[in-house]
Amino acid sequence: MGKIFFAVFPALSNRNYRLYFSGQVVSLIGTWLQIVAQGWLVLTLTNSAFQVGLVTAVGLSPMLVFSLFGGVIVDRFSKQRILLLTQSASAVLALILGILTILKMVTVWQIAVLAFLVGCIHAIDSPARQSFVVEMVGKKDLASAIALNSGTFNAARVIGPSIAGLLIAQIGIGGTFIINGISYIAAILALLFIRIRGFVQEHHAHPLRTIEQGITYVVSHETIGTLLLFTGVASIFGWSYTTIMPVVARDIFHTGADGLGALLAASGLGALLAAVFVSAFSKRISAPIFIIGGSMLFSISFTLFSFTKTFGPALFLLFMAGAGLLFYFSMMNTAIQHAVEHKFRGRVMSIYTIMFVGMMPIGSFLIGFASEHLGVDVAIRIFGFILIAKSMLLFLIREKLKMPGTQ
Repeated sequence: MGKIFFAVFPALSNRNYRLYFSGQVVSLIGTWLQIVAQGWLVLTLTNSAFQVGLVTAVGLSPMLVFSLFGGVIVDRFSKQRILLLTQSASAVLALILGILTILKMVTVWQIAVLAFLVGCIHAIDSPARQSFVVEMVGKKDLASAIALNSGTFNAARVIGPSIAGLLIAQIGIGGTFIINGISYIAAILALLFIRIRGFVQEHHAHPLRTIEQGITYVVSHETIGTLLLFTGVASIFGWSYTTIMPVVARDIFHTGADGLGALLAASGLGALLAAVFVSAFSKRISAPIFIIGGSMLFSISFTLFSFTKTFGPALFLLFMAGAGLLFYFSMMNTAIQHAVEHKFRGRVMSIYTIMFVGMMPIGSFLIGFASEHLGVDVAIRIFGFILIAKSMLLFLIREKLKMPGTQ
């Protein structure tokens, strides 16, 4: 059984990665509790789809502005120590939001400010996390590790929203935020027990010069530049759908926090099963097949979702969309990490963070604005058609995606 297990999940044969993986499972469940609770809290306070999208955009905007500086920090200092600091700071901010909510002192502007601060932390945390995975497992098991990271995130997306509605009903939104703050302890403890000798640059140029070097490297590298561009497009028009799910749950399916949890959990479950598939078969199926196939699967499922008014089919379509999104983004990440030189890894992954997460505020703003003026179903439909066009273009330029080390 052990051989079969490690054949499916080769990255878990690494002790350090097992520790990291275990801590992230617990912490990310708490994070998804907060995502659901925060969206529900803003909707309760404002009754505005636009403000739900706006607060999300504010929280994600630091990724767009500060991630390049985060990449410089990641290339200069121990990634393990950086993650210890970012995880601790995130815990403190979650506890502050929980206390404000419990004391009934919370306002939308406070939520937005705290979300912005969390975003600033993530601008450093995300490239550090992406780069740290390579230091733990190397390139051989990188696809497995990235798929497991995505699977962890989406397992939490299944479990977190599934219990968020129950927790909100039993202990309130504030209590849910507190639980998220406590959940960071698992990730912090795991990081403390990891033993690894990380890569740190010994000679440092001026930060702005270092950023310039990273951007020049990406622009001059056709494969990496192409992958990053399509990552950004998919993030704007694809990943931002989670922002508007509270409105979909309420206005399309006429349900509450429990229905919202089910919708998010459906896409999370699809992504979780896709992560197992990627981990097991990433050495047999090429990256372009995963990337193009995942893009088409998500785009078509997402578009069809905009036409359904029945809860059961909607859950199935979100399940398929979640699987497609996992195939797409996990192999995009893997392909980029295989192609990049190690000395540029932190900066390139900071640009990846901008494309993957930093573009989400644009998508969150656009889908919130479109939902407010056209209706949420029409907004999703428009985004879906754009994604189908993107998938077709991706197929046409597929030769650019063929690279060594991603088979």
